[in-house]
Amino acid sequence: MRVAHAERELVARLDAALPQTQCTRCGFPDCAAYAQAIARGQADINQCPPGGAEGVVRLAAISGRPVKALDPGHGLESVRTLAIIDEDWCIGCTLCIKACPTDAIVGGNKRMHTVIEPWCTGCELCIPVCPVDCISLVSASGELTGWSAWSPEQAGQARERYQWRQQRQQREETEHQERQQHKAQHKLEHLAEHSKLTDPAVLDKRRAMIEAALARSRAARQAKA
Repeated sequence: MRVAHAERELVARLDAALPQTQCTRCGFPDCAAYAQAIARGQADINQCPPGGAEGVVRLAAISGRPVKALDPGHGLESVRTLAIIDEDWCIGCTLCIKACPTDAIVGGNKRMHTVIEPWCTGCELCIPVCPVDCISLVSASGELTGWSAWSPEQAGQARERYQWRQQRQQREETEHQERQQHKAQHKLEHLAEHSKLTDPAVLDKRRAMIEAALARSRAARQAKA
């Protein structure tokens, strides 16, 4: 129990030392996962390009590891960037909206999208998914790089928005599963009325398939809970 508590504290401190861009360039799905990997000895402290050299120093101080150069295999330290969408080229596909880790892009299907500048972390995740290449990056920090270009307040806001997005997605997924389960349950209860099938044996087989699918769905939800 003490080991688990100590690890959680270490992960929290490491996570707080990361810029929270959620860019995945470290090789992990988000900053929290990278912090956990460092705490468990599964990742090195020099894999975060947005944090730059100063970020490595911070992680070294917390983890007790020696300072080393940023690993170029994960990218180079650079200025903080901001995504800009070309309104004339945007086709409103929503792919960038789905890719943005902080919900910094807004817009409707087949309507022009735009970036909410204070929420953009410059993660670059919207760039590869755009089918018409209408997104570009501009410097948002002049010549400042790494932590010099990114404040603790901005990192805190980015973390909060990322966590809120995760909670929203989880809620939407739960609501979607509940709707699907309700539809399946309704179909099961009224199968004979709404099916073109009339053979009792075939209907029983179809009913068993639906019941099995419902059971799997309930089991999956319980396991996730």
